[in-house]
Amino acid sequence: MKPQLHKLPVSSDASFLYKMLDLEYFPNPWHFHKEFELVLIDRSSGTRFIGDNVCRFEDGDLCMIGSNIPHLYRNSEEYYAGNNELRAKSVFIHFTKDFLGHHFFDLPEMKLVNRLLERSSLALDIYGKTKKLIIDKLHGMQEEEPPQRLISLLEILIVLSQSKELTPLLSTGFSANTSGDSDKINHVFQFIMKNYKEEIYVQEIASKLNMSVAAFSRYFKHHTRKTFSDYVTEIRIGHACRLLMENNHSISEISYQSGFDNLSNFYRHFKRIVGIIPKDYRSRFLKTSL
Repeated sequence: MKPQLHKLPVSSDASFLYKMLDLEYFPNPWHFHKEFELVLIDRSSGTRFIGDNVCRFEDGDLCMIGSNIPHLYRNSEEYYAGNNELRAKSVFIHFTKDFLGHHFFDLPEMKLVNRLLERSSLALDIYGKTKKLIIDKLHGMQEEEPPQRLISLLEILIVLSQSKELTPLLSTGFSANTSGDSDKINHVFQFIMKNYKEEIYVQEIASKLNMSVAAFSRYFKHHTRKTFSDYVTEIRIGHACRLLMENNHSISEISYQSGFDNLSNFYRHFKRIVGIIPKDYRSRFLKTSL
């Protein structure tokens, strides 16, 4: 079964989709669509999977995702426990490259925007003053009529095309792989998210999928461009970063709660992925949050 194309219906008076969501948790599985997507996480937290990039997301996360890039926003565990105080809110826009005609973005005036669309093939994290400006525009579009929304979208694309506050998320040369069994890879992600705090044996998940370890390893790397071990480690480090920011546990406790068997391994992997040791990460966060 090929991955499901998540194309939401566009209203009869619009050429692109603008939508706001307010849910208990984000329900979409690992999926892709031909539309470009600008997605703001208004309120929510969890783990963000975009192509071969995996990291934590929090309130205010803003990305531009190119056409056919598989992605998944999975909420933290507490969102699935029926806690009515937790909400998953997002604002997103879907549009195709030809939504204004086949050659609109080939116009000289759209040269930089056309380049932006090409750059989004590696997905783009948006930050800084650009992020604040785009968030304000996305919220403002809620009250606009379709003609004004179209103008606002063009303004957003122009701002993004001129900004230097955009960072590619995917590995150079990443090629979106949209073939295969989406149910199978979703099952793998769910298994990781439920078990990353414990010892995970690749033999176990391979057996659940009726695959040999070698076949599963090839399959997983084909879909994520990472080894299973590296992927699990990044999930664990992302969880550790969250605990460090909460400042309620010792570093040794965080190491254990994040699924590491000893403190030395935790420090080694944390420094490799984050670039600094856990103590310095916590200190920098606490300093900037004062």
